[in-house]
Amino acid sequence: MVHVVLDAMGGDNAPKEIVKGALKALSASSSIKITLCGKTDDIKKELEGAKYPEDRLDLLEASEVISTEEAPVMAIRRKKDSSIVKGMNLVKENKADAFVSAGSSGAILVGGQLIVGRIKGVERPPLAPLIPSTTPMGVSLLIDCGANVDARSSHLVQFAKMGSIYMEHVIGVKNPRVAIVNIGAEEEKGNMLVKETFPLLSNCPDINFIGSIEAREIPNGGADVIVCEAFVGNVILKMYEGVGKMMLSTIKGALLGSLRGKVGGLLIKPSLKGALARFDATEYGGAPLLGLNGLVVKVHGNATEKEISNAIRQCEMFKEQDISRRIADKIIIKD
Repeated sequence: MVHVVLDAMGGDNAPKEIVKGALKALSASSSIKITLCGKTDDIKKELEGAKYPEDRLDLLEASEVISTEEAPVMAIRRKKDSSIVKGMNLVKENKADAFVSAGSSGAILVGGQLIVGRIKGVERPPLAPLIPSTTPMGVSLLIDCGANVDARSSHLVQFAKMGSIYMEHVIGVKNPRVAIVNIGAEEEKGNMLVKETFPLLSNCPDINFIGSIEAREIPNGGADVIVCEAFVGNVILKMYEGVGKMMLSTIKGALLGSLRGKVGGLLIKPSLKGALARFDATEYGGAPLLGLNGLVVKVHGNATEKEISNAIRQCEMFKEQDISRRIADKIIIKD
């Protein structure tokens, strides 16, 4: 049984979509137990009339909520009865396997390090979302996308190791190809960070490093693990999301703009729906904060039922493959 603590008060759609996502995950898998952490009176209202396995759903009262406007460090230290702090403490105390939240990104990043704690030897935990690409598995891992804006070369090497472990054991990619984001394929190109990191990755025996990757090659499946510091990674991620929305809007406009388009749209709708689903961020769950003593997953602030459910199922695979232990073995032994 995989025990997931869910921040019921985090995000734009809390607690309604959070609760719906929890119920969907419970229905999809009998191996999941969920604790909804937050204001229990509000949570109970959303559960009214719903059918669910009561032995696999618990409620944990948390009277405080950390907002996105608050300074993360101060909020984590002062709001001890918040859903983020109380939820992460369950993971820290080994009373739960994972914590999932759509709440304040800053508070989640700070709480992950201060409460759950880093694996010995891990310098910086990165956020690692899956993004659509034309790889055989249909996804690549972008690491880091938001946790470490001012990273060092040693951090990026660890990102590459942790990302390789995740892609191999959770996604099933054998010997995943690792590349560092650059402005060209040549080794001499790039900023100081890229130039310092490139030879370290080239000489790292734990990864399958294939060199630099330009942004335009990421969607084309140029690598399985995309390594960068968080500023670059976040720009790539947001561009992906923006282009995906633009494509959906443009295609919809073209199909509905004429009678011929509407007829053609009906014929290709099943195939088109499947193809465009790959650009839907909710399909891939959340971004795990790798390198911690327990699993912490950040989902979008506007996450709905589908993304929440997928993120919970993601935790199930993470636990089954014992990713934290695999990372600990790799980092401690090699570093």
